[in-house]
Amino acid sequence: MATLSDKTILVTGASQGLGEQVAKAYAAEGATVILVARHQKKLEKVYDAIVGAGHPEPFAICFDLMSAEEKEFEQFAATIAEATHGKLDGIIHCAGYFYALSPLDFQTVAEWVNQYRINTVAPMGLTRALFPLLKQSPDASVIFVGESHGETPKAYWGGFGASKAALNYLCKVAADEWERFANLRANVLVPGPIHSPQRIKSHPGEAKSERKSYGDVLPAFVWWASAESKGRSGEIVYL
Repeated sequence: MATLSDKTILVTGASQGLGEQVAKAYAAEGATVILVARHQKKLEKVYDAIVGAGHPEPFAICFDLMSAEEKEFEQFAATIAEATHGKLDGIIHCAGYFYALSPLDFQTVAEWVNQYRINTVAPMGLTRALFPLLKQSPDASVIFVGESHGETPKAYWGGFGASKAALNYLCKVAADEWERFANLRANVLVPGPIHSPQRIKSHPGEAKSERKSYGDVLPAFVWWASAESKGRSGEIVYL
């Protein structure tokens, strides 16, 4: 039996980059994946690739995390509950927003707000809205994708690093509040320098050979979503 058989797992940012690769890896391990992103055509390509590979048919849902407020998150959760008949065994928060490395005096309030919006507020809003479904799962794992500068502040990382620091805090709070639920856990996984669209944007002069491949980190994402990681919560894990 595949590692994630019988699990239904939601992956944000699933139309490209790390989110796409995590979604495909989960499907290959037997999970029914809920693909979430804001670009319909890109989502359809990932959906078709999973179905074409003979894996469990996923769900593909367009949802704009940038603009969503309480009502939209609640409606989204209701849609998930109806589509999966109330089954949800995990959320992987891969969606991220990054502008550029720059000094603080070049960064704008709007850039900070938008990065917090996607990197911190959306994971909170989505996790909160889907919490009733997660509580019903016999084994649910919520994974937040972190960044090393969330723990180690450094020049030019400004709003992005700050929003990832807040994401770490969010995970720790959730893990602490969920201690009374043996079936729930929340952790941060920090992939490091992988060959992703975000890394190419932040380090354009870096050689591909200096970056890890998706294959280097995907086994860890599978393990932390599986029952094997049960009992591990509130951790920040560098891959």
